[in-house]
Amino acid sequence: MGLMVGTGFAGVGFALFGTAVGCCGVAWRDEVIVGVALPARPDGADEIAGHAATRASLAAEHPDFVEGEPPPAVAAAIDGMIALLAGEPIDLADIRVDLDGMPDFHRRVYEVTRAIPPGSTLTYGEVAARLGMPGAAQAVGQALGRNPVPIIVPCHRVLAAGGALGGFSAPGGAATKQRILRIEGALPAPAPTLFDDLFADS
Repeated sequence: MGLMVGTGFAGVGFALFGTAVGCCGVAWRDEVIVGVALPARPDGADEIAGHAATRASLAAEHPDFVEGEPPPAVAAAIDGMIALLAGEPIDLADIRVDLDGMPDFHRRVYEVTRAIPPGSTLTYGEVAARLGMPGAAQAVGQALGRNPVPIIVPCHRVLAAGGALGGFSAPGGAATKQRILRIEGALPAPAPTLFDDLFADS
């Protein structure tokens, strides 16, 4: 796993990188991250198809960007995301992201969400309460559904009431959310099946 880049240029660009959950991507402008794409084929598709799908997703979102070598700050952010998705409790709160085009409420939601450490979760209602807006859980969910930089703004760490997973706008939906939370240790690993036990003893 690691970077997969073309020639590109320094001002704006995007790059793909391999992670434990598949091929992800990042887009930047002047060393500030403007978008993160989770695997566009989280269904176990072959590697080439996974790269192509994530590349197409980023190109559609950022049509004027060219695939290229990420500048140092972006490369460091990529390393952090790779480590986090491999199970390391990495803090990504210092990564610079561009949220200027987002409504003020969304930016406030993202600020609270960025403060949730790996292995922990909040509910939509708890995020709303921390904003001083109890009763705004649905609006919090809508803001997180428009999160342009998942993983860096860890919207997967925000759950529905009662610990239910809730929605997740990335490809794979709740299954992708559950997988990342398990990697981070926020959810227990699935119980082994009879077949797992049989293969373990063979």
